[in-house]
Amino acid sequence: MGTKAELAVEVKSPADKLWTALRDSTELFPKIFPQQYQSIETVEGDGKSAGTVRLLKYAEGVPMLTFAKEKLELADDENKVVSYSVVDGELVNFYKNFKITLKVSPAAKEGEAGAVVNWSMEFDKANDQVPDPDVIKETATKTFHDLDDYLLKN
Repeated sequence: MGTKAELAVEVKSPADKLWTALRDSTELFPKIFPQQYQSIETVEGDGKSAGTVRLLKYAEGVPMLTFAKEKLELADDENKVVSYSVVDGELVNFYKNFKITLKVSPAAKEGEAGAVVNWSMEFDKANDQVPDPDVIKETATKTFHDLDDYLLKN
């Protein structure tokens, strides 16, 4: 793949709790992020294993996107790593390849509560006029912080 963008987000929630919420995002995200997701459903596979395909329908007001299909490429619960590729939807018109990987780790400092989410996005633009997907990186950061706030209250 051509270009890679990365970020690390520190959260207050424990790594195990955050990981469980991320793995349950099919059910959880439309409930806690209705401004982003109209629905998320599993259309192939068991919803948790590599090979699973999910259909994400975005809420009205999400710029340029109405839906995406993503294929789970890697699901490693022991190491808290998940990776998926976008296989259908508006993003495939802009990016020939689009892959997200995230890893949840306990807080960097020994004895501290919380976790770190290491998130990366790899992509190949369909052409030179396509902008970098900076808004997706910004949305990911906000989502991890908002999810953390939700988990700390529930």
